[in-house]
Amino acid sequence: MNLNLTGNHLEITPAIRDYVVGKLDRVTRHFDNVIDVNVVMSVDKLRHKVEANVHVRGRDIHAESIEADMYAAIDGLADKLDRLVLKHKEKASSHRHDVAAIKRDVATEEARPVGAAPAPRGVKD
Repeated sequence: MNLNLTGNHLEITPAIRDYVVGKLDRVTRHFDNVIDVNVVMSVDKLRHKVEANVHVRGRDIHAESIEADMYAAIDGLADKLDRLVLKHKEKASSHRHDVAAIKRDVATEEARPVGAAPAPRGVKD
């Protein structure tokens, strides 16, 4: 996993870098196919904003969090990314199972004679 940290009006200290890396480990624990993560941290007066773009196989996931404290914003971002990555993982695994059902249906359609009517659903031949 490649990690890019960028700070707008903010210096990225080693403590902040370690905190972000520790929080993003939770995302990679749930989903191994993370290719690249871009994190942008910015400060505007009392607003601390953290944005992340996670590039996984097949999709780019974007999340952002705005809080009064930078560490709270990082925590909120980690929670959002965790939910989004789990949602993507569940969708990907459900599509994979549907492919097997579709192949089975296509195989039964091809095995039926040309002039025969389709069999009703739920009734086995």
